[in-house]
Amino acid sequence: PASCVPRALAFSASCVFSKVQPLPVRRISTTHRVACVITRSGTASEMPYPIGQPGVPWTDKDKKQWRASVETPVRSYADQVVAKIDALRGKFDVQRYGALPYDDSDAERYPLFVVFSKNWDETKPSVLVTGGVHGYETSGVQGALEFLATAAENYENTFNIAVAPCVSPWGYERVQRWNADAVDPNRSFDKKKVCEKGGGPVAYESAALMRMLATLGVQKWLVHIDLHETTDSDETEFRPAKAARDGETSAADVIPDGFYCVADSRNPQPRFHKAIIDSVRHVTHIAPPDVNGHIIGEPVKQDGVIEYPVDDLFLCASVTGAKYTSTSEVYPDSPNASQTECNKAQVACVVGGLEFVIQEEGLVKR
Repeated sequence: PASCVPRALAFSASCVFSKVQPLPVRRISTTHRVACVITRSGTASEMPYPIGQPGVPWTDKDKKQWRASVETPVRSYADQVVAKIDALRGKFDVQRYGALPYDDSDAERYPLFVVFSKNWDETKPSVLVTGGVHGYETSGVQGALEFLATAAENYENTFNIAVAPCVSPWGYERVQRWNADAVDPNRSFDKKKVCEKGGGPVAYESAALMRMLATLGVQKWLVHIDLHETTDSDETEFRPAKAARDGETSAADVIPDGFYCVADSRNPQPRFHKAIIDSVRHVTHIAPPDVNGHIIGEPVKQDGVIEYPVDDLFLCASVTGAKYTSTSEVYPDSPNASQTECNKAQVACVVGGLEFVIQEEGLVKR
């Protein structure tokens, strides 16, 4: 019926194939596997990566070595995320849509949850908020949960709201960008491959989310905001690791100090993004461009906004094809921002975007 969300979300983790289909890349012959890292202080250093051979993509043995090096959890998904989701059950419709298959001793260790506004009605426009696609990005997860706890009810009479607060719980516990197979979930949202026999995206996390969304019967999403962070560890750990994994080298970049967001280059919606930036600047500072007018290597289109071709990169922001999409990026390592401020910035991002859409689309906020 139109008034409710389907109670059974069809998903089986075992149906997702984990074979990686790498894109062809230019291999670089080098005698040293290094990445030149520049942090916000402007200092540079060479950091050899300890796994694999120079200029050679990782073997399965290398990936197992990497996983062993990060296998010990450093925080609890159950305590920090699931407990907060459980506390929302009185206000929202909480559903489990699968579990990640990374613990042979406990198949239910990493359950996946989506939280829906009550009184779901197909006549209302639909909004998706995703967090923790990269598990290490704390405010993406905690910001999504804080939006649910403090603001989502203000919009549930205007929109159908679905929030997947932690898409990658294995990565959350280990503070890792990749999943257990050394795959980046935020480069794995290939909608064309998710249902093909013998194919499928390379990340269980991405497949689980796409399969769940396909069960909801939403013909056209109006808004999708995907909550992320850019951290110093992107340069000190994750870029060098990616370069080593792929048999390449890693070019230096500068981590921006402040909030910014990523628009879809094919559907940039500049006024929508200006509204997000204006909302967030009341909470935290906006990232300035570097000396070349760029943020993370991309030209700044307006204050705090860059663009990516989200479909070409198989980013989470591409998964719904919504009219209004954005990927938020908070900088938690800034000396000028606390973790609380970062979480609130994520909430301000979502609220600013929704307020703009209400006005722009002539909706009635009830």
